[in-house]
Amino acid sequence: MLRDRYDNPISTSSAQARDLYVTAVDKLLEGAPRMVEAFEAVVTEDPDFALGVAGLARANQATGNVAKARETIAKARALATGITEREASHINVFDLLANGRTADGLAAVVDHARFHPRDAMVVQTSTSIFGLIGFSGLPGREAEMLAFTSSLQQHYADDWWYLSQYAFALCETGQVDKASSIIDRSMASNPRNAHGAHVRSHIDYEAGETQAGVTYLNDWLKDYDRSAVMHGHLSWHVALWALQLGDTDQMWQRVDADVKPGAALGMPINILSDTASILYRAELAGETVPKERWREVSAYAAKFFPNPGLSFIDYHAALAHAMAGDGEALANIISNPKGPAGDLVRDVAEAFGAIAGQDWLKAETLLTSCMADDARLGGSRAQRDLLEFSLLECLLKQGKAEEARRLIALRRPVLADTHLVQGL
Repeated sequence: MLRDRYDNPISTSSAQARDLYVTAVDKLLEGAPRMVEAFEAVVTEDPDFALGVAGLARANQATGNVAKARETIAKARALATGITEREASHINVFDLLANGRTADGLAAVVDHARFHPRDAMVVQTSTSIFGLIGFSGLPGREAEMLAFTSSLQQHYADDWWYLSQYAFALCETGQVDKASSIIDRSMASNPRNAHGAHVRSHIDYEAGETQAGVTYLNDWLKDYDRSAVMHGHLSWHVALWALQLGDTDQMWQRVDADVKPGAALGMPINILSDTASILYRAELAGETVPKERWREVSAYAAKFFPNPGLSFIDYHAALAHAMAGDGEALANIISNPKGPAGDLVRDVAEAFGAIAGQDWLKAETLLTSCMADDARLGGSRAQRDLLEFSLLECLLKQGKAEEARRLIALRRPVLADTHLVQGL
C-alpha cells in the first residue's frame, strides 16, 4: 500500500496521485499559493481517492470557500468505502469542520491524534492560534494548545511543519528564546514556509525586535504570491511594525495595497480583523484615520459577518461598527453574543461603544473586567494587544498616566517603551 510523507497508508493505487497528494499536503501546511489547484490535480489523477477529495475540501475551507468545502467533503464521504480506519476518521473530522460542528470536530481531532498522531492534515487543525483549540473560547486555551502540540513531539522530531507549530505554542506561552531556536530549525529546513515566517514574526514581536522583524518580513514577502492565504496577514505585521517605527508612509502603503478590503486577497476573517486592528492602533498612536476608512471596514464586517458567531471576529466587527458610528450593527453584537466567550464579546463591544462616545470610565471598567482571561477571545498575544492599548488610552484620557505606565510595565513589559499609545 502506498504511503504519504508521514508514512500513513493511503488508499490509492496511483503512484502519481500519491506524489501529487504529498505535494498538495505540504502546500497546505506551509500556506503556499494555489493549494486548491494542487488538490484538484490529485483528484484529477485519481477521482476515487477519498483522502484526496477530503484534502480538496479542506483546501477550499482554508481559502474561505465554505460552500465548496461542504459539497466536496460530501463526495469524499461517498467514496469512503474500502479504506483504512484512519482515512475514515480523517474524512469524518473534515466533514464535521466543513459543516461548522467545531466542538465535535475538536473532540474528534483529539481522539484521532491518540491513534494517528502523524496524520498532520488532521492534527494541524488544532495546533495554531487560529485552530480549534485557539478558537475554542475556553479558559486556559494557550496552555492547552502547548500541551497538545508538545504531545506530538516524539512523533515528528525535526519535521519543518511541526517545529513551526511547536514554536508558536511556546511563543504564546512566553517561552520566546526557546521558540526562537526552534523556528530557526524549522525555517532552515523549509525557508518558504509562510506559517513559519508568521511564527518568526510573532517571536520577533514578543522579543521587541522591531527593526529586525520588519526587515526580515519585507524581504521574505518579496517572493510570496499575493494570492496566497497568509500574504495579507503577514503584510499586517509589516504595517504594525512600520507604525511602531514611526514610518506611517510605509504603514499606509501596506494597508492600502495588501491589508484592507478590496486589496487583500486572503480570508475575510483576516481582512476584517487586520484592517480594524491597524486602523485603531494607528489612532491610538496619534495618527488621523478618516471616517471613510472605518465605514469601509464596518460595511465589510456587515457583509461577511452579519450575525455574531465567533468571538475573535465579533469583537473586531464591534470595533469597526463603533468607530464608524453604526450603532445598529454594534447593538446586534452586544445583544446577541454567541459562543463560549460571548460574555467577553459583549463587554468588549460595549467598551468600544463607550470609547466612540468618549465615556472613558465606562470603557475602562468594561475592559478591565475582560483582561484576566482575554485569551478566550481568540487570536495571538500580539493581536490582543489591541485591548491592552485600548485600556491604556482610557486611563490616559482620565489623567491616570502613572497607572497606565504601571499597567503596561506589568502586563506587556517588552512594549512599555514603544510609545504605541499617544501620551504614554
